[in-house]
Amino acid sequence: MIFYLKVFALSLFFSILFVPFVRYISLKLNIVDLPNEIKTHKGSIPLFGGIAIFISFVITLFIVRFSTSFPTGTLREIRYILLGSIFILIIGLIDDFRKPKGIPAGVKFLLEIIIAVFMITRGFSINFIYPQHFAWILSVIWIVGITNAFNIIDIMDGLSSSQVFIASLAFLFISIPSEAIYVNVLSATLAGSVCGFIPYNMSRKFKIFLGDSGSLFMGFLISIISLGVGYSDNNPLAVYVPILILSIPIFDTIYVSIMRIKSGISPFKGTKDHFALRFENMGFDRKKIVISTFIFSLVISIISFIITRVGFEISLFLYFFIFVFFIFIAIIISKIKMS
Repeated sequence: MIFYLKVFALSLFFSILFVPFVRYISLKLNIVDLPNEIKTHKGSIPLFGGIAIFISFVITLFIVRFSTSFPTGTLREIRYILLGSIFILIIGLIDDFRKPKGIPAGVKFLLEIIIAVFMITRGFSINFIYPQHFAWILSVIWIVGITNAFNIIDIMDGLSSSQVFIASLAFLFISIPSEAIYVNVLSATLAGSVCGFIPYNMSRKFKIFLGDSGSLFMGFLISIISLGVGYSDNNPLAVYVPILILSIPIFDTIYVSIMRIKSGISPFKGTKDHFALRFENMGFDRKKIVISTFIFSLVISIISFIITRVGFEISLFLYFFIFVFFIFIAIIISKIKMS
């Protein structure tokens, strides 16, 4: 555990170091996000926060690689994950450079599906569902879905990044007893890199956004990390723990898609149907919404950890309770009228 704490601290250090530098470059190049009918921030905000996270992430892995003896399999897994992450990052960067239109949704999904298929051929897939071809299809849906879920939820300062932070730590603590070293190293590194970014993202004076490059990159990493964790040898229901850990971005993605379709709008078209914006319309302060969501996600992650340690009956009850809670929230916020 001490080793992963050092990895976390190292990536945190580099993130704190690189975020202001990248922010300066972003402003100089005029790569900024402007307010619109969905985004209500004031003024132009630099967009390269995800690049700073990526740089600190890669440098940390590079240092850890040459200061630690990793098994050959672990090095190979990390290389494939980095390769996939670079491709996803490039897609996000093109999206950022082409704002406000971005890459057409169909083209973006096709590219993400190709990357997801590549990762599956390298061994990163759901391994508890049969027949195998069905597991591969679900794996593609999972990777592409989670990758975009963190992009979709990135509509408030600190919302998406705080969810990545909690998810990274959750997968780390659940995975530590196992021998999935690449999961542990990647989780600790990502958690530190994101943690260094959040204070800048929440700041007024030195504000910087993730950009699509950052949210897609982190969502992709989380989706792959979640596939490498061994959740339980005794409780078959524990394999669904990733859905709980990532329940906030998953809920928001499903919810906004349903609300848009009900309104006769394409699910890929931006609207104010996000749960966080609906809570804001109810009168809640944005910082309180982000902090409350963070705390709720932390509680859910603790429950997820417990599920990996308890029996079938208790975990079934916990799943049911959380499911009912989300249905209740959906009903409540659906009554809020959005302009």
